[in-house]
Amino acid sequence: MNFPKKLIAMLALLPCLAFASEAGHPLDKAPVRESLSSLQNGAKLFVNYCLNCHSATSMRYNRLKDLGLTEDQIKNNLLFSADKVGEMMTTALRPADAKAWFGVVPPDLSVIARARASGAGTGSDYLYTYLRTFYKDDARPTGWNNLIVPNVAMPHAMWQLQGVRSVKMVEEKDPHDPSKTVHKFAGFEQVTPGTMTATEFDTATADLVGYLEWMAEPVAGQRKKLGVWVLLFLSLFSFLAWRLNASFWKEVK
Repeated sequence: MNFPKKLIAMLALLPCLAFASEAGHPLDKAPVRESLSSLQNGAKLFVNYCLNCHSATSMRYNRLKDLGLTEDQIKNNLLFSADKVGEMMTTALRPADAKAWFGVVPPDLSVIARARASGAGTGSDYLYTYLRTFYKDDARPTGWNNLIVPNVAMPHAMWQLQGVRSVKMVEEKDPHDPSKTVHKFAGFEQVTPGTMTATEFDTATADLVGYLEWMAEPVAGQRKKLGVWVLLFLSLFSFLAWRLNASFWKEVK
């Protein structure tokens, strides 16, 4: 097969590949979190539950001042793995230990909210659904599994808040082969309660995801506001150019 034919075949497979990447458990829409109080709570959750294993090497602690926190508040409440607020958010977990314990080094979370965007939803949708779909699975080394990432290596970091849940599966006939059966997700069962109700946990998770989205691009709000002014200026400039052009050429016409 020559190169043009190979290229055509690859392009023909792209829709199939895109469909395969979006298959699986559907993503829930992540609530929008833009208030400073929500982002501050998300930063607290990130430092307490994510920074133990994950780093955010593109973010410095002093950048949290943009969320309305003072330097003393950062030092007293959020500075656990560093000595100065000007340092980067890095974990104390050594990569070799992480590899031995989890089988993989936890990824850096600096831009995870942007990296996980796909045709199935935004990166925030992915994270919001992922963090809320852990369930107990004694067959896994960590004792946990996840609907979004089957056989996930990461344990449920916030299980004390959400509690322990098991998953309910029902058997259905395979739509592609009626002679076979497949297991389909049918909901969760609460085994032991957490310190939060389901609504409170969803709210806390939304705050955490909102912070991760903010951390991926802290100047996104300023960029959007500036973009509005730029569009207004271009609209005014286009109107003036149009009228000036009409004035220049009116005698010729």
